[in-house]
Amino acid sequence: MSTDRVESPSRLALRRLRKNTGAVIAMVVLTVMVIAAIAAPWITPFDPTTQILEYSVKPAGFRGTILFKKNPADPETPSIIAVSDWQLRSDTVYYRDPAGEPYSIARSALVGVTGDDFVATPTFWLGTDRFGRDMFTRLIYGMRVSLSVGLISESIALLIGIILGAIAGYYRGWADDVIMWLVNVVWSFPTILLVVAFSVLLGKGYWQTFVAIGISSWVDIARIVRGQFFSIREQEYIEATRALGYGPTRTIFRHMLLNATGPIIVLSTAGFATAIIAEASLSFIGLGVQPPTASWGQMIKDGYGYIALGTNWGMTLFPSIAMAIGVLVLNVFGDGLRDAFDPKTSQR
Repeated sequence: MSTDRVESPSRLALRRLRKNTGAVIAMVVLTVMVIAAIAAPWITPFDPTTQILEYSVKPAGFRGTILFKKNPADPETPSIIAVSDWQLRSDTVYYRDPAGEPYSIARSALVGVTGDDFVATPTFWLGTDRFGRDMFTRLIYGMRVSLSVGLISESIALLIGIILGAIAGYYRGWADDVIMWLVNVVWSFPTILLVVAFSVLLGKGYWQTFVAIGISSWVDIARIVRGQFFSIREQEYIEATRALGYGPTRTIFRHMLLNATGPIIVLSTAGFATAIIAEASLSFIGLGVQPPTASWGQMIKDGYGYIALGTNWGMTLFPSIAMAIGVLVLNVFGDGLRDAFDPKTSQR
């Protein structure tokens, strides 16, 4: 009597994925990026919109000294005073600004009780932009925007593509003809051009960017789902569902779609990376996420002019590297998923 345990296709795919070193590394890097984006308020020293104009366009590794002044309008967000040095005498703090000009401020106007409370010496690991905003902080918050854009816009594309592809592949006939006509019309336009067109139509903003990218990226998903349903529709177990009297909705979503998840998952990872590039492109030309919200595309645009001057190249390089790493790990992970779900590479 055989004691071999039969593994499900998903378990086999997971086992093959674990053997793919590149895909595992990409998954680890992607996990770190997701955790950093979620934990952005706790791992960054500033709010992404905090401006210290005295520290405008500082190089990577610059170390400053700042005083925290009470802000009656917003007690939770103190005002920041940049100083070159300071000294506490009685109830007054005497300091000089970065230009060397002397000033003084009452001790009671500062946050906390001791110098440890109202003085900080932060290190700007990636430097600052032209408004004195910390580049590291904005890079992490920009990662949050890019990942959320990829997730939400790809979810929208999946919803549209799966529904239309499933209808076309299951019903065929005139439904297939109409949907494929729509697919061909949309497919005839470059994706980025459609994204720009929908951005102009919907307006500029955070959520408008999600929707514009999502409704421009469903075509490939619809084609893949349609093709998968064409082959799955002729399987014996689908004939059995009809014989048992199951309706089309149950057959599509509980039986056919589950057996087409492999190609859909693989395509989704590629679409995720494409959405990140599309968001950065929109922000670069001013049609995506609007300032002062941190966005990789907006950061690249802000630092673009400094490249021609040959200075402060990090303002453009750092967000570009971050975006390249994000797209690379998503593509490598997607390739690993493709190999894992490919039955031709299945090995027991």
